[in-house]
Amino acid sequence: MRFIPLIVAMPEVQMAIDEAIMRARIEGKVPDTVRLYAFSPSSVTIGRFQSVVHDVNLDEARRLGIPVVRRITGGGSVFHDEYGEITYSVIAGEDLHPMLKNVESSYRYLAGPLVDALKELGLDAGFSGLNDIVANGKKISGSAQTRRKGVILQHGTFMYSTRVEVLGKVLRVPRLKLQDKGISSIWERVTTLEREGIKLSRWEAYELLKDRFFNAFPLEEGELTEYELELAEKLVEERYGNPEWNEMR
Repeated sequence: MRFIPLIVAMPEVQMAIDEAIMRARIEGKVPDTVRLYAFSPSSVTIGRFQSVVHDVNLDEARRLGIPVVRRITGGGSVFHDEYGEITYSVIAGEDLHPMLKNVESSYRYLAGPLVDALKELGLDAGFSGLNDIVANGKKISGSAQTRRKGVILQHGTFMYSTRVEVLGKVLRVPRLKLQDKGISSIWERVTTLEREGIKLSRWEAYELLKDRFFNAFPLEEGELTEYELELAEKLVEERYGNPEWNEMR
């Protein structure tokens, strides 16, 4: 398996790279791939079938200079803080491991290194629901997934120092959703490493995750191919940098 070192870039570029890797993997041009990346500027990504207006406070996002980009994966809206969050993605064939045949077990298999990293830091960590990871009972990571022609793309967050107050301003969390979880505000549901008393820099968080992924998968460091880079550039133009794609209902 190939590991792509940390890339820091705009949201449309990051989403385009993930899809480009998936397409290249489907075509047999590249091996199964793991990568870690960070958004700059801070951004919001929304699920493939979400309504931007219902799930994002667009006025607040614009005021704060936070772009909004639609993913090809499902799931909800996500705030990616350039000052406190690293995103992982795994693109792999369903035949990599028997656990990948089932959706719930595949989330756990592919995001397992994040739980390992949290436990290494001494936190009480594990999975919650279909695609969330909790630390000391609060959500610290969420993942989303899509499958095409026997290949899975799964990506998700690792909040080491996310500004939860900004998250709460730009994402619209339905009151009913909070009530269903028996809480009154997002502060009670979400946490970060820093809020749990562990302060890491971006590089320290990156190295921790990288080590855990290398421990879990047979990875070798590599780089994106020219084919993937050219395809990603095309996808930015056609999709992720295109308001029609990002604002569609």
